[in-house]
Amino acid sequence: MGKKIGVLTSGGDAPGMNAAVRAVTRTALAKGFSVVGILRGYNGLLNGEMMELDVRSVSEIIHRGCTMIGTSRCIEFKEWDNVVKAAEVCRQNDIQGVVVIGGDGSFRGAADLSRAGIPCVGLPGTIDNDIQCSEYTIGYDTAMNTVMELVDKLRDTSRSHERCSVVEVMGRHAGHIALNTGLACGATAVLLPEMPCEIDKVIERIKEVRAAGKKHIIIVVAEGIGGTEEIAKRIEAETGIESRATILGHVQRGGSPTVRDRVKASEMGYYAVELLEKGIGNRVVGLKDGRVYDVDIQEALSMKKPFNEYRYKVLNDINF
Repeated sequence: MGKKIGVLTSGGDAPGMNAAVRAVTRTALAKGFSVVGILRGYNGLLNGEMMELDVRSVSEIIHRGCTMIGTSRCIEFKEWDNVVKAAEVCRQNDIQGVVVIGGDGSFRGAADLSRAGIPCVGLPGTIDNDIQCSEYTIGYDTAMNTVMELVDKLRDTSRSHERCSVVEVMGRHAGHIALNTGLACGATAVLLPEMPCEIDKVIERIKEVRAAGKKHIIIVVAEGIGGTEEIAKRIEAETGIESRATILGHVQRGGSPTVRDRVKASEMGYYAVELLEKGIGNRVVGLKDGRVYDVDIQEALSMKKPFNEYRYKVLNDINF
């Protein structure tokens, strides 16, 4: 293994990415490596856009949201010719290994780059917590706390007007944010991609809790369900309860990371450098039974994360 590594963030940004970049940089420097931040993900790698990172350049970033080295989605990186080009850019800049912080798409790029001769280690950075090989992803905790705070604020105005608030949260293919924040906020119902979307049952439940004296209603909808505005209109039409749709959107990606996101990002970043120091690539760092571990990228991409049916049952049994 040579003595220079790169670090990049790819795909959607997530709170805690900066903490991971900081951990990678400082661990590598302590082990005698030099470090470059590759700007704007794989796009920046293809274009040779980099900046040298040192102890001071990553100071005062552990508490910041976003990613100091920028991120983007790079469709071009799906083409093998561009992967080969990226590997050549690494060689021209004496980069012998890369830490990739992102989601599934980012890991596929890391696997391809490893196959092209540049060892890569992936860190799970996504607010959706949909990386199958890791029970926890960087940014997930912060996003959930942001949603909880915003829904609590919506509850205040819903109570004042005796409304139903239909709140859409992120999660195109996974309902982890919706399930956990719905339970934490006392939502009457949660609509998730993992479960059948039965609006009729939701409306019936709303009628039941209103008849039992509940004056305000919170419904949480995962982004992947879609049609949040239409759901709110249908609830109002069939229950007579004034209903408003609120789409929280990209505000969920922002904000200062929580303790958990800072700690896990730091542990994972440290572990990634340890792997590259040994010349080990084509791996994803994850969390299993509370411990940091690593797994082959292809194996990681083939894993399936089970849906927490017990938590879903708890939500439906106690939130009324």
